[in-house]
Amino acid sequence: MTAGSSPKPAPSQPGRDAADASIGQLVSEASTHLSSLVHSEIELAKLELTSTVKNAGTGIGFFAGAAVVFVFSLTFGFLTIAEGLVALGLARWLAYLIVFVFQLAVVAVCAILGIRKVKRVKAPERTLQTTRETVDYLKKAYG
Repeated sequence: MTAGSSPKPAPSQPGRDAADASIGQLVSEASTHLSSLVHSEIELAKLELTSTVKNAGTGIGFFAGAAVVFVFSLTFGFLTIAEGLVALGLARWLAYLIVFVFQLAVVAVCAILGIRKVKRVKAPERTLQTTRETVDYLKKAYG
């Protein structure tokens, strides 16, 4: 051994080099690595989908809120407000028109907020990209 050279690393099994590994061992290692890769891809997908599902759920919640307010706007709950405006001296038709426009404004705000949240829903891009790369690699390796 010369002064500039380093000793060879010890083989993983006594008396065997990596070049001497059996086909069974190589297949076993490849299977283990592939399993680990698949599990990692699944974990990445879970992480990305968590935020996507949260945004979708919030957007759906805003749509539900808009629907609930719209349904209640057609019931007798707002009749009291309109009659209160009539009691203050407004014409009955004007009082009911004011209440109806207010109800539509609430529905519009909830719908706009729901649309904004749903637009934030995205595909899990990193997961899709790494999966494509893995498939491409496996196609090249095992052709």
